[in-house]
Amino acid sequence: MEQIRYGVIGTGWIAKSFIGAARLTGKFDFCALYSRKEETANAFLKDLPETATIYTDLEEMASSAIDAVYIASPNRFHFSQAKRFLEAGKHVLVEKPASVTPKQVAALQSLAKNKGLVFLEAMPTIHMPPFALFQEAVAKTGNISTLRINFSQYSSKYPAYLKGELPNIFNPAMGTGCLMDLGIYCVYPVVALFGKPDRVEAWARFLDSGADSCGTALLFYPDKTAVLTYSKVDGSVIGSEIGGDQGTVATDSISHLTNLRFVGIDGEQTTLYTTASKEEQMRGEAETFFSLIDGGERERERYRALSDLSLTVSEVLSRIRKKAGISFPTEVEQDDKA
Repeated sequence: MEQIRYGVIGTGWIAKSFIGAARLTGKFDFCALYSRKEETANAFLKDLPETATIYTDLEEMASSAIDAVYIASPNRFHFSQAKRFLEAGKHVLVEKPASVTPKQVAALQSLAKNKGLVFLEAMPTIHMPPFALFQEAVAKTGNISTLRINFSQYSSKYPAYLKGELPNIFNPAMGTGCLMDLGIYCVYPVVALFGKPDRVEAWARFLDSGADSCGTALLFYPDKTAVLTYSKVDGSVIGSEIGGDQGTVATDSISHLTNLRFVGIDGEQTTLYTTASKEEQMRGEAETFFSLIDGGERERERYRALSDLSLTVSEVLSRIRKKAGISFPTEVEQDDKA
């Protein structure tokens, strides 16, 4: 397969970044865009070198001649939209979280398997080339007792919320909040490295809208504890670190692995990775998506491992939400449809 014809659902900045990332691979042909309003889609496309057919009807886009879809809509719609496109025979790459609950993720994975399609969660961290360096460095730290993983970033939408507006990111009806938006970046690498924790404890603070604004989670393993902190209402400069008796791996950003470095117990520091553009950071997930589709049987084990990881992360997020008291109005209704 030389190129994958794909469509995009969503007109936010993340969708534009993914289109740029897919362009860098040379393996994707962006040819369809869904938006509820045609004028919004036109405004989105005007700065892009590509041209695409605009759809304001999701059913029409699902029936079009695309091979795959990238979904960058609010979390609440991930399940229904991914299900519709899988039923239509399209491969699906969906922004994190893959869906709101583990039951929904498992249902979509099962549907994709039955259809012979790829259903992949877009989590750039684990698909970036420096993630392999991150894993290798962690293996050199020796015996690890504590992981301190932090992603706290003042939301550009918070001032609007303070003025009385209700952006999607602070609206529980959209299936989101700080944990599902930023906390997932903390959970993913820990689970990728060490698997499902034995025990979970968690706390959250809530806005008047009902959305969690910040939180802390503890993931307990037999020989180590991961301390996760995340916030959308304040910033942080401390980054994240995993320390052992032979050294420490640190990064300024757990989502982008910016300024990734290894510091030995003698204090000697080695820089492993600096940074890259947003498009380069997302290029890895686009490359993976293409390889899983094009590789078929050759990529079966890799696809299985990524699917298992996605489901485990969803299960851990669900446990954190239960402990912290985070719930969404539509999740029970959607689970009944899964």
